[in-house]
Amino acid sequence: VILGAALLGAGTFVYVYLFKMVSHLQSRLGPMESGPHGSLQLMAEVLKFIQKEDVFPSRADRRVFAMAPVIVIMSTFLVYVVIPVGPRGVVSGFDVGVLYALAVSSISVIGILMAGWASANKYSLMGGLRAAGQLIAYELPLVLAVVGVVMQAGSLNLQTIVTTQARFKLFGFEGLGLFVIPQLVGFFIFVVSAQAELTQTPFDMPVAESELVAGYMTEYTGFRFLIFFIGEFATAFALAGIGAVLFLGGWWLPGMGAHWGHLAWAREVVGAGVMFAKVMLLGFVIFWVRFTLPRFREDQLQRFAWKFLIPLALADILVTGVVKVAVHA
Repeated sequence: VILGAALLGAGTFVYVYLFKMVSHLQSRLGPMESGPHGSLQLMAEVLKFIQKEDVFPSRADRRVFAMAPVIVIMSTFLVYVVIPVGPRGVVSGFDVGVLYALAVSSISVIGILMAGWASANKYSLMGGLRAAGQLIAYELPLVLAVVGVVMQAGSLNLQTIVTTQARFKLFGFEGLGLFVIPQLVGFFIFVVSAQAELTQTPFDMPVAESELVAGYMTEYTGFRFLIFFIGEFATAFALAGIGAVLFLGGWWLPGMGAHWGHLAWAREVVGAGVMFAKVMLLGFVIFWVRFTLPRFREDQLQRFAWKFLIPLALADILVTGVVKVAVHA
């Protein structure tokens, strides 16, 4: 189930955003030959990569080189375990689901460093080091952005956070309880940090083609390169899912909490559809930024994290705490 969800999410993002959205932004059609409106292009790309030779560089550490993409993709799959897609649609409802998701997603840094070091290539090593520095810098604001939501919900359980938003009323109106409204600053920090975690433009220094060929993926070919590619978009889908749960109410819409009687199964289907729509909305924002903004310099990238995002996230936590205490008082 987890593997299917990750592959389906990655494939959807690749086709809708990488193949079609970027094409229309640039006033072109994109891939059109494979299937109706290019709908089979993704399958053709996968078959192409599978047929390519799996090459090991002569000076590479073969074991580490082979394990690196596996670690990257596994860290992504583990995130899907705690993302709720319906009232009962979750693999494991950990009480510390938020902490778990953020922790396992950071494991990919180890795989990227392994790929850069084991390739015995200066471009790969530089890309791996850049990726490690960037992911460590932006992991902090990503975690801090979530703290405000956790404070308001009073729980680290993702399903509980969804139901809290369903019960929460803003200015006395039901349906305005989504945490994106009181936590707008935290939402902004989360989206920006997620963009950096994905090493996508304007945060694509680890794989800057004009400087590092393909960064830590330079020496990878065939199926192993495909694993890195799938991992990037599966991670984007997972982070969009976490963002949808934390800030947009996840599977919930007004009326979803009502008693559905013998149609309770339909609520699961509707909830999954609502969740998918919210994930696609966040995905649109992430990839729109990717295809629009220019790349940061390395110093600008680090300065933006340490001197702007982290202080802003700490200020957001402080304000959230003060408001919460004042309201309860």
